[in-house]
Amino acid sequence: MVPVAAMRLEPDHRSEMVSQFLFGEYAVLHQTEKDGWVLAESKSDGYRGWCQQTHFQPITPVQYAIDPAAFAADWVNHVDVNGRPVRVPFGSSLPVLYDEQGSLGEHIIRFSGKSLDPLKAERETETIRGLAFMYLNTAYLWGGRSVFGVDCSGFTQMIYRMMGISLLRDAQQQATQGELINFLQEARCGDLAFFDDAEGRIIHVGMLLSPMEIIHASGKVRIDRIDNSGIVQVDTGQRTQRLRIIRRYC
Repeated sequence: MVPVAAMRLEPDHRSEMVSQFLFGEYAVLHQTEKDGWVLAESKSDGYRGWCQQTHFQPITPVQYAIDPAAFAADWVNHVDVNGRPVRVPFGSSLPVLYDEQGSLGEHIIRFSGKSLDPLKAERETETIRGLAFMYLNTAYLWGGRSVFGVDCSGFTQMIYRMMGISLLRDAQQQATQGELINFLQEARCGDLAFFDDAEGRIIHVGMLLSPMEIIHASGKVRIDRIDNSGIVQVDTGQRTQRLRIIRRYC
């Protein structure tokens, strides 16, 4: 078990990283290649990529069927695995714990830190902003899904995951989900705004804080202005993205 496991396009360390598994997330391993590579499919979003087999531990079918009960709530969290420390990032999945103890396969998990219960998370402005602001100034990382490095759709996916809502992995996939909002002026905190290129392809996503502000991963997780045309970077006044659609998920 590792805090963050890279998922790559091809079974090679030099290959592009397309996503990540965070501690406690489940996968089905489909295929094994040389040098310890396995084709892993994420339970939460169905995304597939190549990972190192040593980053995974077998669990029982019963454990796989039970979704994580909570998420680690501090920026960095201390988890004991068989008595040894693992420091995992914000949003890592935690198994069902009784008296601060649970199990994954043959591993005993102990955790006594702060946690988030997605079933109890109120999908209100204060909660949404609190989750999003944990990522402020996190560096942009293609394929990233953690506070150690995150891309635009990994950022939005993780926030909704911690509220008990499943989004797909990539921006163009997320743009097919939820309810269409016709006008920016009707948007509310938590709605996702999607942006396209000259060919009309969705290439970016961010989370609206209001009809005038957006938090998104662009260079780093940052807050910028938004209008009907798109994003205006607050530092430079430069227009950086062209608004295509807005979607609501809760």
